[in-house]
Amino acid sequence: MIAIGSTNPAKVSAVRKAFEVLDGQKMEFVAAGVPSGVKEQPFSDEETLQGAINRSRAVLAAKNADIGIGLEGGVVETPHGLFLCNWGAIVVEGEEPFIAGGARIPLPEEIAVRLRAGEELGPVMENYAKKENVRKKEGAIGVFTNELVTRGDMFTHITKMLLGQFLYQKRVEK
Repeated sequence: MIAIGSTNPAKVSAVRKAFEVLDGQKMEFVAAGVPSGVKEQPFSDEETLQGAINRSRAVLAAKNADIGIGLEGGVVETPHGLFLCNWGAIVVEGEEPFIAGGARIPLPEEIAVRLRAGEELGPVMENYAKKENVRKKEGAIGVFTNELVTRGDMFTHITKMLLGQFLYQKRVEK
């Protein structure tokens, strides 16, 4: 069983899509909302990555799964402004997590100011884009790339990198 540490449709769909490369293999997916163990708005690579690892471990234990997957979005301050950052982790019992990071783009200063003041990106983006459920659909990256890259695309890419590392390691261990 493959357990996904979120019920967010963009994340769940991304994991399912990434695992399509294992065509023909019977897979069972289960999604569960589990805590990230970090702030609602992660504000660094380290915090965002820790959230992904925490989600993967929590869902692995909660669902007694074979594989736990955690995906987390956050922001990171750089000399060029505030950027989106995204991390993922795959864990299996008794092993260190496999980790991967995703796309980065700068946020407009009017968004960055609000995040620095303590607001969370999801509600800020809904207000900015005049849309509902941005975090469950295109995400901030979708809004700011004119939907050429959506949140689902980004998390699919991360999950493929995680799965690739996992499969490579299993091949090497044989």
